[in-house]
Amino acid sequence: MLIIFDADGVLVDSEIIAAKVETELYRQHGFDRDPQDFVREFAGLPSSEIKQRIEEEIGKGLPDDLLQTIERKIDERLAKDVVSIEGVETMLDGLDDPRCVCSNSSIERLEITFKKTGLHDRFRPYIFSALSLDHTEPKPAPDIFLHAAGELETDPSECLVVEDSVHGVAGAVAAGMRVIGFVGGSHSYPGHSELLMEVGAETVTRRLAEIPPIIEAMKIWDGRGI
Repeated sequence: MLIIFDADGVLVDSEIIAAKVETELYRQHGFDRDPQDFVREFAGLPSSEIKQRIEEEIGKGLPDDLLQTIERKIDERLAKDVVSIEGVETMLDGLDDPRCVCSNSSIERLEITFKKTGLHDRFRPYIFSALSLDHTEPKPAPDIFLHAAGELETDPSECLVVEDSVHGVAGAVAAGMRVIGFVGGSHSYPGHSELLMEVGAETVTRRLAEIPPIIEAMKIWDGRGI
């Protein structure tokens, strides 16, 4: 079985940092959300789509260079402040199956967060960015997950995805993969687990230490490993 991890909010505690930057800057243009509400609404979406949705809500266009400013400030804060999710190293040590990362973040941002947290060598070269691949739409499209399955020569039905966002879960389900929802990041919010289950996660956990035994149990539930 191939285990596919999202990065932000699953392996690295980056979602809340990005949300704080985004809410600070969007507030200057008349869009007021607190960071957790921002995460609830937009987590897992590419920045260009977030900007478009905000423009539609406030009824006006935003500066052309706003996204560049947001991305630069997020990268600066991540390079300084991001940490890994508690228990990630122990979890990875407990996995025997092949693994990879599928993210909507740019490959440059993944390098920042993974090198800061020491996770880069735990996954390379199988770190996939939907923004860095040709003809690949970002989540909630299933493209990035199907690309990973192809690269590691694994049927989608033999892939298990760990995701923290509604859009990520939806993309994995659309790819024909099974999903574990994760709600252990600092950005998690009331009702997070229920939303992930509603879009197709088979189970949800807030502790990475529970991922290896959940994976083994899911193999048995599906008739594998018997």
